[in-house]
Amino acid sequence: MQNVMIVGAGKGGTAILKLLNETEVLNVQVVIDRNFDAPGIVLAQSEGIKTGIDWKPYLNEQIDIIIEVTGNEHVFQELRSTKDKKTVLIPGSVAFLLAKLLEEKEELIVKHQNASYQQELIFNATNDGMLVIDPKGIVILFNRMAEEMTGVKRGQAIGKNVIDVIPESRLPFILETRRIEKNQEMTLGNGRKIITTRIPIIEENGTLIGAFAVFKDITEVVNLAEEITDLKEIQTMLQAIIHSSDDAISVVDENGRGLLINPAYTRLTGLTKERVIGHPATADISEGESMHMKVLQTRRAVRGVPMRVGANKREVIVNVAPIIVEGKLKGSVGVIHDMSEIKSLNRELNRARQIIRTLEAKYTFEDIIGSSEEMTLAIEQAKLGAKTPATVLLRGESGTGKELFAHAIHNASDRKYNKFIRVNCAAISETLLESELFGYEEGAFSGAKRGGKRGFFEEANNGSIFLDEIGELSANTQAKLLRVLQENEIIRVGGTKPIPINVRIIAATHVNLEKGIAKGSFREDLYYRLNRMPIHIPPLRNRKEEIPVLCERLIQKINRDYGRNVEGVAQAALLKLMNYDWPGNVRELENILGRAMIFMNYYETLINIHHLPELRKKTGTEPQVSDVSESIQQDRSLTAMVEEYESEIIQQSLQRFNGNKTAAAKALGLSVRNLYYKLEKYKLENNSMQ
Repeated sequence: MQNVMIVGAGKGGTAILKLLNETEVLNVQVVIDRNFDAPGIVLAQSEGIKTGIDWKPYLNEQIDIIIEVTGNEHVFQELRSTKDKKTVLIPGSVAFLLAKLLEEKEELIVKHQNASYQQELIFNATNDGMLVIDPKGIVILFNRMAEEMTGVKRGQAIGKNVIDVIPESRLPFILETRRIEKNQEMTLGNGRKIITTRIPIIEENGTLIGAFAVFKDITEVVNLAEEITDLKEIQTMLQAIIHSSDDAISVVDENGRGLLINPAYTRLTGLTKERVIGHPATADISEGESMHMKVLQTRRAVRGVPMRVGANKREVIVNVAPIIVEGKLKGSVGVIHDMSEIKSLNRELNRARQIIRTLEAKYTFEDIIGSSEEMTLAIEQAKLGAKTPATVLLRGESGTGKELFAHAIHNASDRKYNKFIRVNCAAISETLLESELFGYEEGAFSGAKRGGKRGFFEEANNGSIFLDEIGELSANTQAKLLRVLQENEIIRVGGTKPIPINVRIIAATHVNLEKGIAKGSFREDLYYRLNRMPIHIPPLRNRKEEIPVLCERLIQKINRDYGRNVEGVAQAALLKLMNYDWPGNVRELENILGRAMIFMNYYETLINIHHLPELRKKTGTEPQVSDVSESIQQDRSLTAMVEEYESEIIQQSLQRFNGNKTAAAKALGLSVRNLYYKLEKYKLENNSMQ
């Protein structure tokens, strides 16, 4: 850098000093002025530049340029005559002009740098890849998106031949032909699909200075187009399905305006698209309120609502559900069923149900809910009994689910594909029961059918027959049933010829057969035939912990039967159910839940305490007068008789729970410790079942 001496530190000298310091092209070595307080002197001193009042001592070989800005011709001439030949003397006006030019040069350089930086920002900010080559095919521009799409870094691309960077590139061909190629599809080496436009760069005089390529990644666009195509196919398919459905379907938007109907809707209501599409949802209703509008207001589906639609006031049943997409209500869809068709189907269904009810078992062991020790034991015994041909006797209180067990036993046996006949012995009069069970011959009695009739046992041949309330059989019918169990054959009423049968008998009773034997109302030999595999089904009060699960299953069943949408039982109501003794067992529980659901509003989803009827909990069972009188002896004290009675009750409880002292104590309302105390007191510990 050349050294400069400025002679004159007035306004002109100060300005030149500032310009030279800013441009940093020349090095100001010394500033000279006779006035030591001149502004140029002060500025030079602040910048650490030498200052003086005489230029002669500084005129040596180190000064390359002298700038004279005093404006004194005599000083200029003296400097010119004294300076060395190598030293350049510049008048102040010329120096100022040069300084201005240098300043403008620096400004132009800064502007050029800013413009280049802005261009680079623009190139890198765009979502399109950009690539420029010179006339020799060398890459001179490669933006960020080009890096991302090709997988080649900018530093590896700049200065390389474009074929080395992108082997598939057609830019060399563009240089040769000078033709523009627009929107050309291309697949890069990494599998990306792009759309590219290639343009030659030609100056106004026709000189080719390179070529330019802009390309866009269309991989996502292609995938999106494929998804749109799939959606259109799905839409077409859904429309075809809706239009081919025999059920009348109507769809409305979130404002209740018609969007879509199918031909079945037009056939049923007599209304065309022109009268429904774009019109309010009430356009098709003759009698009743719009279920579409109700569903849009409540956002809840409705099922089985009767109404009349169309000009002919067609009687229909309507099911309507809301259309909710990502939590937003978009409309509702309704399916309309013609009542005349439904009534016909109901008649057929009732006939089918009657047949199924007598021929098939509906339930399996999966339908039996039970996790208590007693219930688990009963289920395991029933599963074991299902695998044998032995007669099963189901014992338990009314409503505990004996018929459910009978169904499950049949379905788990090797006879499940044959008939399952159910007979309630208490529901058929004694005069008819024998002929219903065993059949009758022609002319056996007045009113008998011509050709006779097969009985339930013959119908159930190779299958199973469920005899409920077996304790209600008359003595004569008991004798005939005993013959069936012993000989595997029957004789029809009025007949003499035995008919062999292969029937698995499942009997059930809630009465005490042992007492019936003692009273003579039930045959002892029949009892031993039936009691080959007894299964005791515990009452609900002994397995209250299963009530929540039972409620859940029963509510599902009642929802199907009543067309409701109840979700469960509130905690407070559940506690109330758990505190009840349930003398009617599971049947009573189902009755209570069904009654509660009937009186619930359609918008309510949980059974609460106010839905339940009053449930009176029993405080205990008082002894019968006859039982007390039998234990009274004139020669014994009251305390002795009470203790004897207490001892008998404890023994019966232990036998009932198979020696389970914890269960017995719970049933008696005693602590386990208190029960052990009483066992020791009455010397029952060794006699009790362990």
